[in-house]
Amino acid sequence: QVQLVGSGGGLVQAGGSLRLSCAASGTIFSINAMGWYRQVPGKQRELVASITSDGNTNYADSVKGRFTISRDNAKYSVYLQMNSLKPEDTAVYYCNAQGVKVTTTWRVPDYWGQGTQVTVSS
Repeated sequence: QVQLVGSGGGLVQAGGSLRLSCAASGTIFSINAMGWYRQVPGKQRELVASITSDGNTNYADSVKGRFTISRDNAKYSVYLQMNSLKPEDTAVYYCNAQGVKVTTTWRVPDYWGQGTQVTVSS
């Protein structure tokens, strides 16, 4: 059983910074990509940033230049440094792991963390 546990959310004023962390635990051989998504009530979950096992990154246009994603492959962890936060960044942020190899022959497509609230006040 694989679990993703995220942390680091909270309340911050506009212009401030937060750092989100997420660690995957359980029987894991490797993880293809890890990322962060966010969702606000009434809207679809959207990709914020993702990073592959060899370090290739992808960012939503709305966060480019402000957010930085990184990962520690040895710890099966992913981080999101969020700077210059704006009220429109307010959402529940979800950690995601894709292509998780849980046995020598089986790779699970998707795991999700429980979500962490980020609130940016104006």
